[in-house]
Amino acid sequence: MPADYYLGYARRMAWFSFAGDGCYSYAPRRHGDACCIDKSSSAELSEAINSMFSWYRRSTKCYVLLTDVSVHLENNDLDHRDSQLRRSRWFTRGWTLQELLAPPLVEFFSREGKPLGSKKSLERPLSEITAIPISALRGIPLSYFSIAERMSWRTKRETTREEDKVYSLFGMFDVHMPAIYGEGEHHALRRLQSEIEMHSKNPHFDKNSDLQPQVNQWIVPFERNIRLTDRESELAELHKALFSNNQFTKAAISGLGEGGKTQAFWIKDTMLLLGQFRIRDSGGKDVDIKKIVQDYLSEDSAGHWVLVFDNADDINMWPKLGTQQSVRLIDYIPRSKNGRVIFTTRDGKVGVKLASQNVIEAPKVTEDTATQMLRNFLIHKDLVDSRPADTKEMLAWLTYLPLAIAQAAAYINENGITLEDYLVLVSCQEQEIIELLTEEFEDDVRYSDMKNPVATIWLISFRQLQQRDPLAAEYMSFMACIDHKDVPQLLLPPGSSRKKEMDSIGTLSAYSFITRRSEDLALDMHRLVHLTVRSWLRNEGVLAEWTRKAVARLEEVFPDHEHRNRAVWRMYLPHARHALESNLVAKEDASRIDLEWKIAMCYYSDGRFDEAETFFREVMEYRKKVLGAEHPDTLKSIAKLALTHHAQSRFQESKALGLKAMEAQRRVLGEEDPETLSTMSHLAMTYSDLSQWKEAEELELQTMELRMRVLGGEHPDTLVGMRWWKKAEELGKQVITARKKVIGNLAHTYNNQSRYQDAEELLVQLPQPRPTGRERSAPGASSNGSQGAVGAGALLNFDEYGSSVIDIP
Repeated sequence: MPADYYLGYARRMAWFSFAGDGCYSYAPRRHGDACCIDKSSSAELSEAINSMFSWYRRSTKCYVLLTDVSVHLENNDLDHRDSQLRRSRWFTRGWTLQELLAPPLVEFFSREGKPLGSKKSLERPLSEITAIPISALRGIPLSYFSIAERMSWRTKRETTREEDKVYSLFGMFDVHMPAIYGEGEHHALRRLQSEIEMHSKNPHFDKNSDLQPQVNQWIVPFERNIRLTDRESELAELHKALFSNNQFTKAAISGLGEGGKTQAFWIKDTMLLLGQFRIRDSGGKDVDIKKIVQDYLSEDSAGHWVLVFDNADDINMWPKLGTQQSVRLIDYIPRSKNGRVIFTTRDGKVGVKLASQNVIEAPKVTEDTATQMLRNFLIHKDLVDSRPADTKEMLAWLTYLPLAIAQAAAYINENGITLEDYLVLVSCQEQEIIELLTEEFEDDVRYSDMKNPVATIWLISFRQLQQRDPLAAEYMSFMACIDHKDVPQLLLPPGSSRKKEMDSIGTLSAYSFITRRSEDLALDMHRLVHLTVRSWLRNEGVLAEWTRKAVARLEEVFPDHEHRNRAVWRMYLPHARHALESNLVAKEDASRIDLEWKIAMCYYSDGRFDEAETFFREVMEYRKKVLGAEHPDTLKSIAKLALTHHAQSRFQESKALGLKAMEAQRRVLGEEDPETLSTMSHLAMTYSDLSQWKEAEELELQTMELRMRVLGGEHPDTLVGMRWWKKAEELGKQVITARKKVIGNLAHTYNNQSRYQDAEELLVQLPQPRPTGRERSAPGASSNGSQGAVGAGALLNFDEYGSSVIDIP
């Protein structure tokens, strides 16, 4: 297609104007007019060449139409876009260099008019394509870069006329000189170099340059984030700490990573200092830029300034212990009565070291503030108020963390879902939750080359922790394999010394990864941190290994099920369950089986029989498979499962398992073994509950006789068995008495109603009085007499049943 076709197409789209072969740009000035140049007038052309850079710099936005980049719906992905972008001719043309550098905003479009991104969002690939530093693309004054470096940016660029290779650089060096076409590139370059040299010797050059800083420099790279609220009290506290005295002061803000420290205080980009303040250096490779900045800001002539170190806990700020490095980044902090320094850090310990007592802890966001944040981030505000219960549940799951709220809102906005839909997602498998936490999203108030996802940022802190405090990192890995809350400190693996253990716990607390509860010496780990560390361990291929370590440690410290240990094992139970239910430890692992047995015994002691059954059954199946059906440990687990069924009132199942265990134990262990005796006693109880009185009596008598012979009459087990039998006898008597009372009263009623046959049928169910010798000698006395009485219509004789019959008034 001819160039004028694309020119007309571009103008119809967004007022684009032609700026080079095969590519189009539009750089509106104050009133949005196009850069139209009359090339037939040498004076106007020369003026336009000398003014073009300033026109672009004063523009609001520059639109670039790349006619050799085509993006369709079916291939609109980043890889496809970047590959075409790198091949575009726009990056090889001479005049487009100033179109890239001068405007504050540049937006790129494909030949179809689809947006490809902006100078900010594409800064990394743009830097790779052009070999121009990202800081230059961000708008740092070009005088920060040496002459040779700026000259190098044109080396791979071409122009239609050779002199334009030089003329297109005028604005980058802030020089003005006539354009003389025909002089050739070499001569034009010599004139430019001479003009640059002449300007550099002019004592008024720096003072009058439009690149000079103005009063009250403001070089924060972001606007204030109005979506974050409720930080006024912390700002007031910070202001008081910094400006109460007319002297150099340092302050630190500490808190959990991505808890809103940077967003609350709008941190400055210190990379812009040199260029912004026109601090000049010798241009040598070995010059120490940090030292130059330090010396400049330490002078009173630099005026009042505030320097902010964001993420001061970065491991690169500090030398490693034992190294010979003498100069640290912290040593470059300038000192002046006009200066103030603010540090933000995830590590409270670092805050104390840097700012002494001037440490401000970023508090946790309240539910009301988090609700307002969510409302500010969402496109459809009504989602917050239409289902308040969903809002409350979602914010609680996100633990009111600002970045997590922003990330969740971005996902909801992009996918057009409701809060209820989001809650369904976070109730899914752990890996799907991690995918949500690692989802990238656009954030205008964060550096474009920084990672946004909350999980990714926490992992940066975790890697720093591995280098600075390996034991603290081990504790993080260990706690990621158990429940995230109510972690007893005694459960953590031992360190080389108690002091080292306390230091490492203090480090985790200083990073806000955990919260210490002094009243019960327990720790709580942030829920989302817990998920993030688990994901990292899984990706590193060590989650199963750490889970095995956690199970082994739990088995080691888990107490027996005695009542005196109940408070301890109740605290350990959730952690043991969490580690086992991950299914990352093999079922045949010895520590796992031993821990499951302890858990089952504790659940049984606590009256939680259904949960005890689950673990007893798992242990039984494992022992049966590995040890054999008649191994003593297998038989013991069968007997315990039978006892559990008895406690669940599942007497038939208890009887079947109890018989199986008892018979095998008699063969394998002998009937005098304590385990066999215990199983026999429990089976007798089951018989009793099934009303199999004869079997219960016989088995319990056998058990008592064996215990008397083996253990002695004073042994606790013997005494317990005797007490049980005596109690059973008393209970039986009570049952018989109650039965006689009810049946006797009903029979008495029937007799009063002349229902003699019904009364007699009830009475014969009662235990008959033992006949005396005289009665025994009377043939048929028992039956014939009663039949005669009924047949004669006479009243039944209730006296012979004694107290069996009670009159009812």
